[in-house]
Amino acid sequence: MQRDKIIYYIVTGLLTLLILFSVSMYFFKQDDVVIMFIAFGYPAYIIYPYAIAKLLGLFAIWNSNFKILKEWAYAGFFFAFILAFFAHYMIGDGEQTGALIAFVLLIISYIFNKRINKN
Repeated sequence: MQRDKIIYYIVTGLLTLLILFSVSMYFFKQDDVVIMFIAFGYPAYIIYPYAIAKLLGLFAIWNSNFKILKEWAYAGFFFAFILAFFAHYMIGDGEQTGALIAFVLLIISYIFNKRINKN
């Protein structure tokens, strides 16, 4: 059980750092992100709401008081990372590795979250 908690916290911490890095890009390098979103075919006005949604998702994942909200956050990140992977792949910018790493970290975090919270 202790090993499962250690793995959960390490993996979820790495996932959090990756998401916080992307959120910081949305806020502090918005010109670059606008170019990227336009290349994906997404409207630029969703950058800030998407960054806020990611922050709220992180809050839900780290807060064990909201079990249903936590499940929705995991599901939201699941679809976000899948779509990010294919968006990067389809435009051929070679940046899909970050989405793939985030996806793997998310799956591991989810599995170990279930293991340590069996009640």
